Amino acid sequence: MTVQDTAAPTSRRKRSAEPETYDFRRPMTLAREHGRALEMAFETYARQWGTQLTSRLRVVAQVNLDTVEMRSYDEYVRSLPAMTTMVLCALDQGRSTSALQMPLDTTMVWIDYLLGGPGLSTGDSDRELTEIEWHLLKDLLQHALADLTYAFASVCPLDVTVRSVQYNPQFVQAVAASEPVIIASFDLNVAGKESSATMMMPADVLLAALEAGEELDNRSLEEVREQELAEARLAEQVHDVPVSVAVQFSPRVVPASEIADLQVGDLLTLRHRSDKPLDVVVGDVPLARAALGSNGSRLACLVVASEEKP
Repeated sequence: MTVQDTAAPTSRRKRSAEPETYDFRRPMTLAREHGRALEMAFETYARQWGTQLTSRLRVVAQVNLDTVEMRSYDEYVRSLPAMTTMVLCALDQGRSTSALQMPLDTTMVWIDYLLGGPGLSTGDSDRELTEIEWHLLKDLLQHALADLTYAFASVCPLDVTVRSVQYNPQFVQAVAASEPVIIASFDLNVAGKESSATMMMPADVLLAALEAGEELDNRSLEEVREQELAEARLAEQVHDVPVSVAVQFSPRVVPASEIADLQVGDLLTLRHRSDKPLDVVVGDVPLARAALGSNGSRLACLVVASEEKP
């Protein structure tokens, strides 16, 4: 019995999961509305990119958005192959840097199409592009990236310019390693050849514009009119709501013992002067001053001053 009691915790310890590291410094999460806005923009761009490739390469090309996520730049770079085509672009008039990454094999196939070939790969995935090949690819991508301006019109103004190409992502410091970046992953299908591509943009460029847009009034004229009518109806109803109005003397503080000993016939003097108007109170808030009088057989008060006290 003792052996079983001792062995049970050991078995449980073996089944326990290994602890996972978590970076509490900067949680990389996108707000749902921001993520949806970026997905719609990247989906629009993917369709336009596919049209551009079909037109320029003269083969059927299709580009589909896979995922949009926010990670640190260091995590993004570590997820890329050691040797790949990484096109660096100037963003926001050169103040920021974005990147478009594609496999070298895909790049070589596109260049072969541009040169009039059947789209064959050289099979040498470790070779860098020649100067002529780079100029062909640069012209192709510059026309494709220009469509980002239209795709992101509802998010922020984007002006992307192809700047240079690198082949070892681990040695490219486009932004600070810990800075958050937006990563869009695309599935490419060019003449039946499937591959993938990723696009990196600094998160602060896109999210700052989205957060600023939340403060703008994006309602249509019809929506504005509907709200104004609703507010007018509410104001009309408020005027008809019954409220309790009281006319009060100035209060006096007395000991609890005096209140407990009150009997019929006792005289309780007030601190209210006979020439001082009474307080007209609504919900414990003094709104006016009134003089005490009568109206026929009923007591009444005549408002002599309006003095609202918040």
